[in-house]
Amino acid sequence: MTTATAPRAALPTAASLTPVLVRLKLSLLRNGLRQSGGRKAAWIASAVVVLLFTALQTLGLIALRGHAHADALIVLMAAVLALGWAVMPLFSGSGDETLDPTRLVMLPLRPQPLVRALLVSSLVGIGPLFTLCVFAGSVVALAHGAAAFVVGVIGGVLALLVCVTLARAVAAANTRLLTSRKGRDLAVLSGLVIAVGAQLVNFGAQRLGTGGLAQLEPAADVLRWVPPGTAVGAMAAASDGRYGTALAQLALTAAALVLLLWVWSRHLTRLMTSPDGSTLAAADDRPARERGSAGLARWLPAGRTGTTMERTLRYVWRDPKTKSAWVTALAIGLIVPVFNAWQGTGSVYFSCFAAGMLGIQMYNQFGQDTSAFWLVAMTISSSRDAYVELRGRALALLLVTLPYATLVTVLTTAMLGDWAALPPALGLSFALLGAMLATGAWTSARFPYSIPQEGFKNVAPGQVGLAWISIVGGMVGAALLCAPVIAATIWLNVSAAGEGWRWLLLPAGAAYGGALALLGLRMAAPRTAARLPEILAAVSKG
Repeated sequence: MTTATAPRAALPTAASLTPVLVRLKLSLLRNGLRQSGGRKAAWIASAVVVLLFTALQTLGLIALRGHAHADALIVLMAAVLALGWAVMPLFSGSGDETLDPTRLVMLPLRPQPLVRALLVSSLVGIGPLFTLCVFAGSVVALAHGAAAFVVGVIGGVLALLVCVTLARAVAAANTRLLTSRKGRDLAVLSGLVIAVGAQLVNFGAQRLGTGGLAQLEPAADVLRWVPPGTAVGAMAAASDGRYGTALAQLALTAAALVLLLWVWSRHLTRLMTSPDGSTLAAADDRPARERGSAGLARWLPAGRTGTTMERTLRYVWRDPKTKSAWVTALAIGLIVPVFNAWQGTGSVYFSCFAAGMLGIQMYNQFGQDTSAFWLVAMTISSSRDAYVELRGRALALLLVTLPYATLVTVLTTAMLGDWAALPPALGLSFALLGAMLATGAWTSARFPYSIPQEGFKNVAPGQVGLAWISIVGGMVGAALLCAPVIAATIWLNVSAAGEGWRWLLLPAGAAYGGALALLGLRMAAPRTAARLPEILAAVSKG
């Protein structure tokens, strides 16, 4: 008696899997654009901008043909481009379904064919097109002779594959993190990276404008042997007739590609065969009261003030929108004075940006709570309750802002070496902070607005006018309130008789700022208590 055995289904090969994943990538893109007209318009506008920048970049590279130091600049560009590909998944991985291989774990797919198919599908998009055009322009700029063009074409293809594979390997290594709540908060850091990167580009452009491309040679000599800079170095070496060096650099680029493919395959295999324990928290047998008293909470005041401070600081740490605003404020408050001092064009008084950027966080205090503000509103039955609530929020802000503003001011002063300006600069920062706390508390009660939790909007539809009045009007009011301290600072700096009295601006500014903050909180408290229904309706919209 024989038993019939059902034939086993053949596993998909790379040749059959590749067109499927390419069509899947195109379908995801097409269906995403169909969701809304706004999304389609935003994608088309961004694509047009990227393509225009790509065309200008390529023309600029072609214009470098024959320049003595063109290879140094292009090697550095290749390194920066690879860095961008490496960090891109950390900021946008959760928004691109094609970067999440865990969606394929239930399919009968082997890692090696899947890696090859995913690599081909990754070449579909604006990013790979931009990278390809950059390396194509590099070939035209650096290659002289038939052999150099052949090396350039091979090197350009290898460099493109290295960049794309690097992005995929980083995404696979961090997929568990990127798809978790804490991992999605990494997108908050994109604003910081953009702000720092913009300042670095600005500083580098100024240095290049004064010193020329020759000063890039020391860094380029190192990066010529770091993939994908090796591909660009191979083009230049082949043009100079150093074919042995060119072959060595091409081999190094190919070896880097093979290594990245192996790393990607290892992480992909682990993702598809191991359970996900990234969201399992460690057991904690301590009582709830003991856990709650750990950390910063033990050092906060007792009662409602301490509770409000802890709640505010938890929002800063846990809420993505609030965290994004704080990270951006911290970054800009440090970058503006420090980078200007680094370039030798700054002033100690630029450090007031630190206090000003964090002072803005006092505006729209209740809108930051969104619809959860009704829990707070239920506990406010008098002006005294409102005053304690606002005071706790202001103290939480001061807990970070005071040491931060002091640190930035001292750092800027040290970089400029103008220690005589430290007391008046600190006094002005403290006065500005007090004024912004006062106006922020008042505008929070008078002009509240809702902050949508989904998407990238910071103001609910129909409340843009309220937001402008709250923020811009409050900042203008803070500047007017600081007018006496500003006038005193100018007079003591201009007058020869005031040189020995400038140190008084530190205690005077601190006292003036503290008085303004207390006055503003006391004026805002009755209005807050009286307008609770209107505030709750405004912050719950959208």
